[in-house]
Amino acid sequence: MSRRRSSTADPSDGRVHRPAPGEVWVEPICAVLPIAPALYYELKARGRDPHRRPARARRDERLCEHIRRVWRENREVYGVRKVWKQLRREGHAVARCTVARLMRRLGLAGVMRWRKFTVTTIPDTAAARPPDLVTRQFTAVRPNQLWVADLTYVATWRGFVYVAFVIDVFSRRIVGWRASTSLRSDLALDALEPALYDRPIIQTEPLVHRLRSAGRVREGLP
Repeated sequence: MSRRRSSTADPSDGRVHRPAPGEVWVEPICAVLPIAPALYYELKARGRDPHRRPARARRDERLCEHIRRVWRENREVYGVRKVWKQLRREGHAVARCTVARLMRRLGLAGVMRWRKFTVTTIPDTAAARPPDLVTRQFTAVRPNQLWVADLTYVATWRGFVYVAFVIDVFSRRIVGWRASTSLRSDLALDALEPALYDRPIIQTEPLVHRLRSAGRVREGLP
């Protein structure tokens, strides 16, 4: 990298800087980056004098102090929404997206009441899977010809509730269901019992298709 023999003037303070032997001039470095030398000197001046920083940066610094204070005063459990509402109650005119941006910068986050998801099925790759008796054709021309069984979960204040249900493909109606606070292996069978009681089969039994989430039940279904 070539050097220049002329001196370098810092426009932020008006002083003339002469690099020592072995040092590299500012202008060649700025040309390689590339940035303007005036920007380099301006950033140096902002480091020496905080009042020269942009208005947004100064406002963000003040808001960060209030955000950190509100978060700590509320046991470090407030998220973006509650911190934003508290700042609005205190008279700070700030947008929610600004609070979210500054909380990410500070590494602050609220506490969640529960996990975002729960595992309902742990597949066993070595075990044999039930055959697909309908070949992915979920259609029926009459009631009680094809039932579909599945399993899901619902988050409540006291934990997760697991729900198994049976749907008649022809009418799209839930013909049987059961709910439990634990993921029992016979939960799908319990959902099938009221369906058989409510819709007695006279001629032929319906074909029941189980999805993978209901695959824990391997016996008792056709």
